[in-house]
Amino acid sequence: MEVVEKGVRRITFALPLGIDHVHCYLLRSSNGGWILVDTGLGSREPEAKWRPVLDELDAPIEQIVVTHMHPDHVGGARDIQELTGAPVLQGREDYDQCVAAWGRRDPERFVAYWSSHGMPGLTIDGIARESERLMAAVHWVEDPELLDAGDEVDGWRVEVLRGHADGHIVLLRDGVMIAGDTILGGITPAIGLYPNSRPDPLGDYLQTLDRIEELAPRVAYTGHRDAVLDPAARAREIRGHHIERLAYAEEALDGEPLSGYDVSLALWPGDLPPTLRRFATAESLAHLERLVHEGRAGRAGLKYVSVGS
Repeated sequence: MEVVEKGVRRITFALPLGIDHVHCYLLRSSNGGWILVDTGLGSREPEAKWRPVLDELDAPIEQIVVTHMHPDHVGGARDIQELTGAPVLQGREDYDQCVAAWGRRDPERFVAYWSSHGMPGLTIDGIARESERLMAAVHWVEDPELLDAGDEVDGWRVEVLRGHADGHIVLLRDGVMIAGDTILGGITPAIGLYPNSRPDPLGDYLQTLDRIEELAPRVAYTGHRDAVLDPAARAREIRGHHIERLAYAEEALDGEPLSGYDVSLALWPGDLPPTLRRFATAESLAHLERLVHEGRAGRAGLKYVSVGS
């Protein structure tokens, strides 16, 4: 456990994923207790995972806040709730997405979605197997306390900053942003189009970057890697990255209609493992949809064409 500033502590858990760690945060409450933000993956042995953390604290965890429904953030929510008795708070829209993704999983729809966007069967089989294994580590909580933009959690203001996840929330107070995966240093948050997504996730995320510039927090404590010490400047850098990737996606549409999978091979060439190819395809689809919204590309069924093709 690391003290990152007065009243804010960071704990880091290892991940067996493409990124090897996730940060969770403990915020000192006005009652002298702690508010836990994010929970890592669920564990087969929650007591062994969380007891060292709880024993190091000088007061109990009073509330648990989930920034978004991705496995490494919501996965341990039920574990730590059962150990502490603390209520879980989650964004209203994010909870709906959580239920759709983890509570009403539809394997046939999953296969049909990726197949419709050009992904070959062997790759789909690989991501289906990996997704089933991951589901066992997503211990989400039914009927949490729901949060909306403008709500407060013990003096921390809730903002809904969409893109990486449709209902992603962050907490803000005194220039400090507890950011989840809304903004990251050194890597860019994945922005993908998925079966349950809003229709233009990259458009949403570009609005989020505008909002981060407007808010101009002093520091963003992130879900991965180091804290971002100038979030507004980092938001400008990430916007430039996506402008560049949009141009690459537009260039890839040079004749025949292409699927999202086809474009992912142009943007991320090479033999990627199934899960990384899924991320690449989802991100390609998000960029292609943004091109359509900007009038720079068109659709031909579930494939994409350059304007005028």
